Amino acid sequence: MSQILDRVLNAARQLGASDVHLKAGLPPIFRIKGELRTVRDVPALTREAIAGFAAHMMNDKQKAQFEDALDLDLAYGTPDGVRYRANVFQQRGAVGMVLRLIPPEVPPFDRLNLPQTVLDLTGNSRGVILVTGVTGSGKSTTLAAMVDYINTQNAYHIVTIEDPIEYTFRDKRSVVNQREIGFDTQSFSRALRAALRQDPDVVLVGEMRDPETASIAMTAAETGHLVLSTLHTSDATETVNRIISMYPSHQQAQARLTLASVLRGVISQRLLPRADGKGMVPALEILVNTERVREMIEDPQRTREIRDAIAQGLHPYGMVTFDQSLAELVKQRLVTYEEAVKHSSSPSDFALLFRGVQGGTTGGNTVDVTGGAHEEFSIDRFGK
Repeated sequence: MSQILDRVLNAARQLGASDVHLKAGLPPIFRIKGELRTVRDVPALTREAIAGFAAHMMNDKQKAQFEDALDLDLAYGTPDGVRYRANVFQQRGAVGMVLRLIPPEVPPFDRLNLPQTVLDLTGNSRGVILVTGVTGSGKSTTLAAMVDYINTQNAYHIVTIEDPIEYTFRDKRSVVNQREIGFDTQSFSRALRAALRQDPDVVLVGEMRDPETASIAMTAAETGHLVLSTLHTSDATETVNRIISMYPSHQQAQARLTLASVLRGVISQRLLPRADGKGMVPALEILVNTERVREMIEDPQRTREIRDAIAQGLHPYGMVTFDQSLAELVKQRLVTYEEAVKHSSSPSDFALLFRGVQGGTTGGNTVDVTGGAHEEFSIDRFGK
């Protein structure tokens, strides 16, 4: 059973898939360049096969957790050393799962097409930096690159709290301790509270899921630590509103003051297919917390003005809106104009911003894994 799973994952990796979906009654489905694709001539997976995959991936403690909660996050490694982040769940009485490939090495900044402002934010010695976006937008990769850069530049103690651990860090100039929810600690809030007694300089919190975690994170930033975390929000304005909404109404005014004081920046991401068909490229909105932005966070009536502040903040702060980022990607011929319009915050505003640029890119390539060079991934490749 494990050999079949590893063959499926190996085929996904060779096809350049970012995610693998396994559902009873369907063949394995791969997400390639943002699109779900089915591999040709591979039979449907049975309920028993997927349940067997799940059992193979879990230890006894995880099996008990899954039986109790009916969903589970975990990391899985194949014999050849490739790691995946997996979510196992039950749907309509059957086990299903989605696995995401974790690259073996933390990619350096120069391969991620990230602007200098992201590097500049890592130079803060205290405060909160948030990386946001929908699932699959590259948040974990950006955070890992930031931590690795800090690791190479500073003699710090870095503590990461993750569910599960994705990228593994080697100690360079810094000492890095990584804690996994369910194995090394019980919860984000408990681990974050404990981290403050572990003499940290930098704390990475995999996700700011609840008010307690958000409150402890901001306290950590107030007391002289740099805190990095993620939120599933689409842009900087929504990020501010989401954090404030975590608090009861009678605490929200104070939460605004605290957030305005400790926030250093928000990096929001969207991944787009490259125009040359070779992978994905991020479009980013970057907020740097200036005095003007701080006032907008403190005043709920002015929070909606944050997007305007970003649009006007390129010089000297390095801020950028999604539409500005997309326009630059088109000008660099990294994405097609049509793809940029599809992912823009406001297609009409983007068209005005990019006025005068007509067809400045080559057409995007489409990957079809049901034919052509990919026909070799047949039933024999996965086993019978």
